[in-house]
Amino acid sequence: MRLVVVGNGMAGARLVSEVRARSADVRITVFGAEAWQPYNRVLLSNVLAGTSSPDQVRLLDPRWYADHGVTARLGVPVTAIDRDCRTVIAADGTREPYDVLVLATGSEPVVPPIPGVERATAFRTLDDCDRIREAAERAGGAVVVGGGLLGIEAARGLAGRGVPVTLLHLAGHLMERQLDAEAGLILRETLGGLGVDIRTGVTVSAVRERHVELSTGERMDADLVVLACGVRPVVGLARDAGLEVDRGVVVDDELRTDDPSIFAIGECAQHAGHVYGLVAPAWEQASVVADLVTGTDKEARYRGSRLVTRLKASSVELAAMGETHLTEDEAEIVRFSHRHKGTYRKLVIRDGRLVGAILLGETAAVGTLTQLFDRGGPLPFDRAGLLFPGLGGVPVADSPTRMPDAARVCQCNNVTKGQIRACWESGARDVEAVAAATRATTGCGGCRDAVEGIVGWLCEQEGVSA
Repeated sequence: MRLVVVGNGMAGARLVSEVRARSADVRITVFGAEAWQPYNRVLLSNVLAGTSSPDQVRLLDPRWYADHGVTARLGVPVTAIDRDCRTVIAADGTREPYDVLVLATGSEPVVPPIPGVERATAFRTLDDCDRIREAAERAGGAVVVGGGLLGIEAARGLAGRGVPVTLLHLAGHLMERQLDAEAGLILRETLGGLGVDIRTGVTVSAVRERHVELSTGERMDADLVVLACGVRPVVGLARDAGLEVDRGVVVDDELRTDDPSIFAIGECAQHAGHVYGLVAPAWEQASVVADLVTGTDKEARYRGSRLVTRLKASSVELAAMGETHLTEDEAEIVRFSHRHKGTYRKLVIRDGRLVGAILLGETAAVGTLTQLFDRGGPLPFDRAGLLFPGLGGVPVADSPTRMPDAARVCQCNNVTKGQIRACWESGARDVEAVAAATRATTGCGGCRDAVEGIVGWLCEQEGVSA
């Protein structure tokens, strides 16, 4: 069978590795618009901050393709799909036939249509990182436009490099999709203490040579302007081929488009009305398609994902999940706020189950609450004990001794404590070995402390060194 994958980002690369892990008989060709080997886009803020190198965020070793019999056309975008002939046409004129085609074209940055915007740099790819880092070395000041997840990570990364940075955001508070106003305020104050000046409720009207203009007429000096105004699914290829497209490429529970030989996964796919912009859903989708394409599990279906957003910015701990904007009239709200310490904790409970949460600042409750949200199980009666583990007898899930084997430690890769234990018992005695065997920690990286804790605890039990 001939499988062609269009897109070699986090979704496409994962699909290729999942298919090959299940079958050596599938002939695989993958096209990537970027010339880079696939890398973890989630960790680009670490590259920008200088705490990781491009090699450290790579998903596959350069030799992996040849070693696994995969044809990789890197730096060669696909320009058209001929559905009648079941062939894709690449920019270099190549025509590649397929029996199964998977679109993993991802998303592209939103660039506002304002004068001088070409002087700004979007923050989306490794090439963007290179451009921003180079400009940052000689910049007297920087402006980041967009106060969502990516904009905050970009601003924090620049501040970590010693660049004076101002973050501009259109909405009234940061990360308004995930956070309520109070959490947004505390996050703003936390970032301010780390060297990021923040302006909310403002609109950029133009980008000039050494400054940006706001809609109020105000000017802000900036040698470097970084855009983080959101992303949109890349659907042009699918639309031109006559596939059903809404915000994304419309797929069913098998992740098939309205052409049964064509699938779509990742940020370009729209399932049950949702377009997911996080890594965990993309990897869940890749696993389902790999099962179906190889025949490993013909009943595999994708049922949607429960999202947990983690901010990956140095010295800022933030997790948000589920329905965080419900009111007291719609749900039971349990909240604790301590602005001076940069701490905010909020639970949103409906029908005795956790349907949303915001955890800002250092807290031992993240693991417990993530598991309760993920499982959708009933909550203990003592709500305060959930916010302050140990006070009310609620076990701390981050503690390896109390975490059940069924607890999902790595959300991105669906790795449980039991799988980590089994991996350790098979000889993986450090975090790197566990990551190589299970992929835990290789997504957003938010589970690394928990994995280190489990490995350390297991080593202590056996009296060996990690």
